[in-house]
Amino acid sequence: MAFTPATACCNPSLLVAPRAPSRGSSARAQALLCAASTSAFHGLRAPAAAAPAPRWRRAGASTGIVCGKVTKGSVPPNFTLKDQNGRPVSLNKFKGKPVVVYFYPADETPGCTKQACAFRDSYEKFKKAGAEVLGISGDDTVSHKAFAQKYRLPFTLLSDEGNRVRKEWGVPGDLFGTLPGRQTYVLDKNGVVQYIYNNQFQPEKHIGETLKILQGL
Repeated sequence: MAFTPATACCNPSLLVAPRAPSRGSSARAQALLCAASTSAFHGLRAPAAAAPAPRWRRAGASTGIVCGKVTKGSVPPNFTLKDQNGRPVSLNKFKGKPVVVYFYPADETPGCTKQACAFRDSYEKFKKAGAEVLGISGDDTVSHKAFAQKYRLPFTLLSDEGNRVRKEWGVPGDLFGTLPGRQTYVLDKNGVVQYIYNNQFQPEKHIGETLKILQGL
């Protein structure tokens, strides 16, 4: 999430009209005040022109962090993305079996390489549990193909260029939104989310945590 120097909080005239406010302007002034007060940094606020959050999102009470749409017990939005070979893959084609969907920042970064190789090394365990593994990042299909070939990844990598699916699922970012988040979802055979795990700095832990859940389904 990008922040700019605050101005409204230092200049009351930007928030308080000289005459009796209309019903709409009162609500807008209150929204500006709330946006400034939830910032973790004094003197910083989100841009005033930012569009309001969708109804399925809510702001954290004290941190200003936006919580995601997809939660445990929900059925996430379907998507169709191209895999590393350029073929379209839809999430709903896997109905009837568990699916592990993991969002990661980028191909070839140290943490993401460790995570992908850990999924590769435990892939037989995922197959034994009857599960499919789908890795998603904003890299294009060419990058995914090179990444999969280099590390002999036996599972599907999907290209979410523009991070459309990441946004639809509400995957949180890290370091105040400057980096794409690393989050893993376990869906049961009915497509219902049974587990969500977020850990940016210990990528290998995603594998062990998701296997525990899969073995209990």
